[in-house]
Amino acid sequence: MSGQEPVVPGVSLPGVVLGGTGGVWRVRSADGSERDASLRGRLKQESKFEKLVVGDEVDIGEDVRGGAWSIVRIHPRRTRLARRAPGGGRGERIVVANVDQVIVVFSAAKPEPHVRMIDRFLVIAEGNSLAARLVLNKVDLVEGVSGVDALATDYERAGYPVHRTSVTLQVGLDDLRAVLVNRISALTGPSGVGKSSLINALYPGLNLRVGEISESVNKGRHTTVGAVLVPLPGGGYVVDTPGLREVGMWGLASTELDQCFPEFRTALGHCRFQDCRHLSEPGCAVQGGVASGAISAARYESFVKLRGELADVERLY
Repeated sequence: MSGQEPVVPGVSLPGVVLGGTGGVWRVRSADGSERDASLRGRLKQESKFEKLVVGDEVDIGEDVRGGAWSIVRIHPRRTRLARRAPGGGRGERIVVANVDQVIVVFSAAKPEPHVRMIDRFLVIAEGNSLAARLVLNKVDLVEGVSGVDALATDYERAGYPVHRTSVTLQVGLDDLRAVLVNRISALTGPSGVGKSSLINALYPGLNLRVGEISESVNKGRHTTVGAVLVPLPGGGYVVDTPGLREVGMWGLASTELDQCFPEFRTALGHCRFQDCRHLSEPGCAVQGGVASGAISAARYESFVKLRGELADVERLY
């Protein structure tokens, strides 16, 4: 490929896995050059126990005879986003490695934001120990700022950065672009909220629709099933993660859900009962926080609903 850095056979180069199929992985080096590489024998055997995934940081080396490239080392992962393994059960499959943050995108209107779904996405991030940001897009469709601020307030009080954006008015784009630089960001949210338009407004030269990232990155090869890293101009990556709403919650114990609501944390440990479920127990500090207004009633309702879902799953296993 033209523009690749000069390579000395036998010398390895660091890179990040963008995607892969059929045992061949697309690896991007620091200079922006991309190469197809396969796992070497020893790593291939080891990967049966810990599969290589998109986002993994690796070293690649060219065969001393030239031509073929191989992955010679997989670096330890900083973070991971995992989902239930196919076929059910309690196993897991890692969707993407080394994600720095989850960007949850919802529209301020058309479609109307679904608070319970926002909370689900944020719990997924918390359950995977990932920082999260909320983007309220299409703010131009809401008259005045009070409607947007009313929605944003609960999340800002909980500690989440909230970006108010509009592609039409070019509002909030610079601030959002700044937090994507040199980070791997999992961009997620329901359809119709303007993720595609937002990405194109942030990076006009990219000219990609989020739902078509996999096809574009894998042009000329079989389409990857799973996450795909898309390099961003200026540094950083956006991760296309199909079915992210199904990720994360499955591996979370119902007794740990309270830790995934940041605004609950100051109350935890102050309930009358050590094993308090924060549902109907007397002397519950979380319910006390709701009563005093310190904890959002809407967020607490989301907690109750999600805890019930997790408890139902636990009863199945």
